[in-house]
Amino acid sequence: MYLQNVTSINSTINNLLFNYHYINITSSLSISVHFEIHSLNRSLAYLFIYKFDQTPLLNSSINLIDGWTQFCPFNLTNDGIYRYFIDNQQTPGHQSLIFGMRELNSTEINNYCLNNSSINTSLPIIDESINFTSNYELRIYTSGCYYLDENNDWKSDGLIVGSLTNHYETECLSTHLTTFAGGFIVLPAPINWSYVFANADFSKNKTVYITMIVTALLYITLMIYARFKDKKDFEKLGVTPLADNNKSDYYYYQILVFTGLRTNAGTDSKVYFVLSGDTDQTQIRLFSDPHRKIFQRGGINSFIIAVPKSLGLLNYIRIWHDNSGEGSSASWFLKYIIVRDLQTMDKFYFISQQWFAVEKDDGRIERTLPIASEAEKQEFSYVLSKKAYHSISDGHLWFSIFSRPPSNKFTRVQRCTCCFVLFFTS
Repeated sequence: MYLQNVTSINSTINNLLFNYHYINITSSLSISVHFEIHSLNRSLAYLFIYKFDQTPLLNSSINLIDGWTQFCPFNLTNDGIYRYFIDNQQTPGHQSLIFGMRELNSTEINNYCLNNSSINTSLPIIDESINFTSNYELRIYTSGCYYLDENNDWKSDGLIVGSLTNHYETECLSTHLTTFAGGFIVLPAPINWSYVFANADFSKNKTVYITMIVTALLYITLMIYARFKDKKDFEKLGVTPLADNNKSDYYYYQILVFTGLRTNAGTDSKVYFVLSGDTDQTQIRLFSDPHRKIFQRGGINSFIIAVPKSLGLLNYIRIWHDNSGEGSSASWFLKYIIVRDLQTMDKFYFISQQWFAVEKDDGRIERTLPIASEAEKQEFSYVLSKKAYHSISDGHLWFSIFSRPPSNKFTRVQRCTCCFVLFFTS
């Protein structure tokens, strides 16, 4: 059930005789509407009125309603709930139902509720504005009885929803011998928009407003950061031909170099390599890029190397740096290298997962990396490192705002917006 905070409307809405609720009952099949009301003060009594497709009005000069009832304490069920239902013979042809409730005053309770053996059946009418003394909880649901006709379509002809229907089971009264079924929908909680707008000032909703303001500021801050990093990522994109390529060489390889995410994993030192295959090997070559910094922490750098002819099946890559970087920028943590033959599109993997540093691990700054076998590519440490990097930097929506791979088209700004959309809708 949904709590209706009706006591707060006494001082905010003037000259309102009833507290109104709207229900959408549009349906191609006939449905019944069920009301369950739980008063937080069981000694109170209520007047309940309703009208289809427009607001019911009831005072000394206007009687514009389709039905009404009164809820007295002796009408309460064992679970302390007032129940009322409108059967499916009344709802066809209507799109909405609006009902209103008000508390009966002490005089009306004496006239209508105290002597339950001789209930007053006249309609209690007053012209005074409402004054709720206690809140109530409300549950509204619709139900229906249906059968399949010869065209396998659901129909409700000849079926009436019984008064014993509740939110656990549906009572169906049938005038024909047909296999039938029941339908049940719990309607969304009605919103009292008059109450919402009348109580929307900052003093009554400090926690809500402060939360929204802080969240909005956080979103704006992250968007500025994300936009800045997106521009930096764009600068990192591209494949760089090596500066020492010979114009007369027409056999090309693409080399992808993956730098680790560890602290101080990037380097400013000059990195050299020799690529060796079955039939030939390259001269000493230098990785360089005149337009962007390379081998930064967590970075992926792509280069094109030109050679006179095919090197055959690659065997190893010998790689080292000159330790010319300053301070912590001298060392380098290399994860792995992928070489692609651009003529045959064959890929060759060289796994490192080691430091090239004089002050770390074994102190070496030069290593020979053999081509990785299928077994090595399936090793737990390699797979874990690869999957963990991808899951955190790209797969995790929040973390990827800070660690998105530059090559991914899903930008940090887009990820940031998606995160906050999920935050506000969850």
